[in-house]
Amino acid sequence: MADVAVVGGGPAGLSAAQFAAKNDLDTVVFDTDETWMHKAHLFNYPGVRSMDGMTFVDIAQKQAEARGADLHEGEEVTAVEQDGDGFAVTTADGEYEADYVVLATGGNRDLAEDLGCEFTDEDVVDVNLDMETSVDGVYATGAMGRPEKWQAAIAVGDGAAAVLDILSKEKGEYYHDFDMPSDVPEL
Repeated sequence: MADVAVVGGGPAGLSAAQFAAKNDLDTVVFDTDETWMHKAHLFNYPGVRSMDGMTFVDIAQKQAEARGADLHEGEEVTAVEQDGDGFAVTTADGEYEADYVVLATGGNRDLAEDLGCEFTDEDVVDVNLDMETSVDGVYATGAMGRPEKWQAAIAVGDGAAAVLDILSKEKGEYYHDFDMPSDVPEL
């Protein structure tokens, strides 16, 4: 049983995983390594002068795992269904339970459609500013909710916005994740 199941291991999914795991939510990430970052090179990402997209993903994976996320590489999610107050996440390797689901599958919106999430006239998942879909507890990030704006920086922000909303729900009040230098553990 996980607090948060993240489907997708690109910038949005790994950002969501880092924020969730860092804040003590039991987090599982399912990654099929189909991220668009295979074709990307970051020149316009804040704090990065120049970095290959897969180097970025490798660093983000290590950060998520270091913060406690459980990364399931090569494990494809075949279905997500509502199950009581949470969700059943099915893969070829098994079934998992989660309280929240963050979908970060790029332009593939099949799982959102199967869950009954509403779509816009532009045929993208209809999300609010916190990336929550019409299905309570399901979030769609990155290209899932944007017809054109597919950028790593935007996707990372979407993943963070989704989990900040989850953390706010869990804590019963608005939660922001702002670290001070004294908060940083030795890495």
